Amino acid sequence: MSGRVRLTLGAWAATLMAACALLPLVKPATWIVQAAFLLAVQAGVGAAARRVPLARPLTVAAQAVVTAVLLTFVFAREQALAGLVPGPEAVDRFALLLRQGGDDIARYAIPAPLESDGIRLMLIGGVLIIGLLVDTLAVTFRSAAPAGLPLLALYSVAAGLSDGGTDWLWFLVAAAGYLMLLLAEGRDRLSQWGRVFGGAPRTAGGEPSGAVAPVRTGRRIGMVALGIALVVPLGLPAMNGGLLDSVGTGAGGGTGSGGTISAVNPLVSLRDNLNVDEDRQVLSVKTKMADVSDLYLRIVSLDDFDGTTWKPSRRSITAVPNGTFPTPIGLGSDVKRTEVDTTITAAGWYAQDWLPMPYPPSGVSIRGNWRYEPLGMTLVGDHGQNTRGLTYQVKSLDVQPTAEQLASAGPAPAAIERDFTKLPDSLPSVVARTARQVTAGAANPYDQAVKLQDWFAVTGGFEYDTQVQVGSGSEGIARFLKDKQGFCVHFSFAMAAMARSLDIPARVAVGFAPGSPQADGSVSVGLRDAHAWPELYFEGVGWTRFEPTPNRGSMPPYTLPDNPGSSVPDEARPSQTSSAAPSATPSTSDSCTPEQKKLDGGCASESPQAVLPTGDDGPKWYAIAAWTLGGLAVLALPLAPMLWRRRTRAVRLGAHGRGEADALPHTLAVWQELTDTAWDFGIAPDDSQTPRKAAARIVRLGSLDATAAASVHRVANAVEQVLYAPHPRPTAGLADDVRRAAAGLSAGAGRGARLRAVLVPRSTVRVVWAVSAWWSTLRTRALALRPTWRKASGQQG
Repeated sequence: MSGRVRLTLGAWAATLMAACALLPLVKPATWIVQAAFLLAVQAGVGAAARRVPLARPLTVAAQAVVTAVLLTFVFAREQALAGLVPGPEAVDRFALLLRQGGDDIARYAIPAPLESDGIRLMLIGGVLIIGLLVDTLAVTFRSAAPAGLPLLALYSVAAGLSDGGTDWLWFLVAAAGYLMLLLAEGRDRLSQWGRVFGGAPRTAGGEPSGAVAPVRTGRRIGMVALGIALVVPLGLPAMNGGLLDSVGTGAGGGTGSGGTISAVNPLVSLRDNLNVDEDRQVLSVKTKMADVSDLYLRIVSLDDFDGTTWKPSRRSITAVPNGTFPTPIGLGSDVKRTEVDTTITAAGWYAQDWLPMPYPPSGVSIRGNWRYEPLGMTLVGDHGQNTRGLTYQVKSLDVQPTAEQLASAGPAPAAIERDFTKLPDSLPSVVARTARQVTAGAANPYDQAVKLQDWFAVTGGFEYDTQVQVGSGSEGIARFLKDKQGFCVHFSFAMAAMARSLDIPARVAVGFAPGSPQADGSVSVGLRDAHAWPELYFEGVGWTRFEPTPNRGSMPPYTLPDNPGSSVPDEARPSQTSSAAPSATPSTSDSCTPEQKKLDGGCASESPQAVLPTGDDGPKWYAIAAWTLGGLAVLALPLAPMLWRRRTRAVRLGAHGRGEADALPHTLAVWQELTDTAWDFGIAPDDSQTPRKAAARIVRLGSLDATAAASVHRVANAVEQVLYAPHPRPTAGLADDVRRAAAGLSAGAGRGARLRAVLVPRSTVRVVWAVSAWWSTLRTRALALRPTWRKASGQQG
């Protein structure tokens, strides 16, 4: 095995071993097989280009083009020209997948599902890019030590995103791949230069007398890179946050009987969940609750408000109570309640560390390692435990307070009032001022809460819009109150902050609104059911849900007036989300008169997507032609060496040399074709030998039979005749002699050598030499003209 091949294999293996650090991030890990194959194709193209040999920039360009074609074939072949050449639609497809991949990274916990094409593109595309960098540095430019930097970047990103449990193992794998690459380079150099790379000679005093050996320098760089690889991941953030993300590496501390959970922000991807194109099912719920419109599944409560956002405080956790949970804080014995059994099954891709449950839970039956947070009455996974594919049973209390009980609630305990009415000084004064204006005339905190809810949901002129951008920071709520457009996060944040300004203890709950009932009696909860709502505390009832978001969820019965003439709509049933898909039939306009319907064409459709476009908005013919030609050019690039070689052979062996004047150029062209053909089969030309000796060398190395050998000697004799005879004369049949010699060389070569001679002929390097010679001549002429320009300029001045 040659040193260059060994180095290519080392670069491929080092990249693949470093990519193994990404395996814990996605399940299943079958993507690594596809990445290994595509990486091998990329490395093979580089090896073939260097074998020709092509110039270094052309080698890198060829690998980059093949990489783009491979990614197009795998991820966007339906949008590509001929399934391989990326066009505008393929570029749009890549942009969409990358955007979806970014959203999925924020949405899913580790390990994310491989079914996400966006994440798969990021993984495989990233590995191919790193592989191209490593191959370029280590093999094309013969500098393996700096190739550790892209390998370090790949490992560091993976280590920064993983949970840290097996980082040391993947570090050892990546380090072994890098060291293997360094050893391959060192062995290649030693095979060429001997012991000079073992170290510089030393003087009598023991000091080195020359430069430091490159192998030692590479080893030092390698050790520095490995040291950095151990430190860098410690400073990288973990992939957490997000409604559907995990909270980290586990919530418990110590043996699991206690510990704390740190504050995380579970609202990062809530907007993305509400705007997904496909409403994937997250949970399947079976419950004995009579009215599923009140079946909210709560994940976590947010009680720490810093003026910008809400997040959970740092809370102590304990072991999950055996049997019945403690009675919820503040719930009196006189409040009606019913215990409800609910069975919840999580989707196989949904890995949530917080356990979705109806509130308040009175008991949970679930397998796995879970911990209990008493104040929020929530369960959180410990040391990587999540909900992926789990089925669990929850007993919960359907608390049914009356309006009179809420209105007569006494003051909250001092600890709850202190912790849950805090507001930052940065909160704009318009928030409290608006709260007082909206609740003017209210007799008690309950009436104030109902007025706030009705103002947001019914009378205030607010619009539900998941695309609105209200900004962040302390002015976010003020801007929302002014523009009156937003989605559940804005409504729940604003109402909770306004309630606190009125000294009503408040927090924000995050989870899922009631899902869609199914024919089998279950309830399907999807991504678009992700929701946030405020919870307000009333002594004697406890934490109580309100629903300020228009057209979402259901208003609690205890907030609805009894009189039928109320302006508040009946929200006892969950609102049905209208489909965002266009109607298949044109919508009917009320302004379309019978006379207009009789006219040709009738009335115009109000649904622009219900009719086919008639304008000339499609791609122009010249654009299609340009992309087609570009695609053909990309496809022809790998075949360019073969096509050039066939054209050159046809010209050299063409119908020339009929007269004595053509004898010399034709014979020399035929001889060059013979030597180039031998070169394509691995017999490099030796210009220091005479034609007769060169012919004997071709016959010997090519193992030619008698017929082919005679043809080679006839061409060599003809060359000597035209070079040394006083009057050169043409020799007939030289082109046929070359063809017989080529057939003999092909017969004596193996299958791989024959394919290489046809597809990647070595003699095509003459093109690069010709371009280099042309450029050198052009520069020489330009430099020769420079004194003339200066002289002319001086005379003119």
